[in-house]
Amino acid sequence: MKVLITGGAGFIGSWLSEALVALGAEVTVLDNLSTGSLKNVEHLLGLPNFKFVEGDVSRLEIEERYDFIVHAASVPAPDAYVERPVDAMLPNSLGTLRVLEASRKHESVVLYTSTSEVYGDAEVVPTPETYWGRVNPVGVRSCYDESKRFGEALCMAYFRQYGVDVRIARIFNTYGPRLDPNASYARVVSRFIVQALKDQPITVHGDGKQTRSFLYVADAVEALVKMMAKEGLKGEVVNVGSPREVTILELAELIKKLTGSGSPIVFQPPRPDDPRRRCPDISKARKLLGWEPRTPLEEGLRLTIRWFEEVLSRGR
Repeated sequence: MKVLITGGAGFIGSWLSEALVALGAEVTVLDNLSTGSLKNVEHLLGLPNFKFVEGDVSRLEIEERYDFIVHAASVPAPDAYVERPVDAMLPNSLGTLRVLEASRKHESVVLYTSTSEVYGDAEVVPTPETYWGRVNPVGVRSCYDESKRFGEALCMAYFRQYGVDVRIARIFNTYGPRLDPNASYARVVSRFIVQALKDQPITVHGDGKQTRSFLYVADAVEALVKMMAKEGLKGEVVNVGSPREVTILELAELIKKLTGSGSPIVFQPPRPDDPRRRCPDISKARKLLGWEPRTPLEEGLRLTIRWFEEVLSRGR
């Protein structure tokens, strides 16, 4: 199979690229390296079934046919998309349009990597795919939330009007090796780990009682591969996440314990529109994909911490 992965040098995209290359697919990665890194796929460069193209999905023009297009390009860290809202919106809107037009022209299957952010501050937890969401359409997070929701709506419009085979994965907080330890806008797991390893204060926004569900990247990739390979998923939306709900304060304490850090936990003002709870109902993933996470949080964090220790020791 020929596969194009937009954002394939990013965190999840690079792991998916590696998995598909190992399965024998012919993989092309398109990435503008605004949030991804060539280091994430450098071990794949030179392989006969892997190609990297630097480019912006918002300007995508495809002449050759791909069996699958995985649209994973995005600006996923909250601090980043709040500061760069236009940059965050374009891949999910104009980029999605480009991908869908290419898919309509060449009859490719599209896997759109959406997000749990489409649910906003959910009133139903665990949250099923049938929940419509509770999002502030003009809030500081709307650039990401609403553009992802628009991307989903556009995928379904192309499915209904043109018959494009679209599959939508709503991915919940994913962590693991290759999270950028030097990012100016770090996600919560990477930020806590780096702070703990450097014996810096671990910064928790708000009271720390807000919850998230953390999914190890290997489990996320397994679900995405299954969504690509499974027949009969045309037009389906599937939650990809861990059913274990954890408070941010519990996460901070667990990372402190696993790193043996003496870092104090300090509280900062809450982020605007920060959802109080987030946990998926994964009944549909179990039924359609035969999938559920297999990596316990403690084990996944140990693997991630070990990687961060190696990277920080090399001064990357």
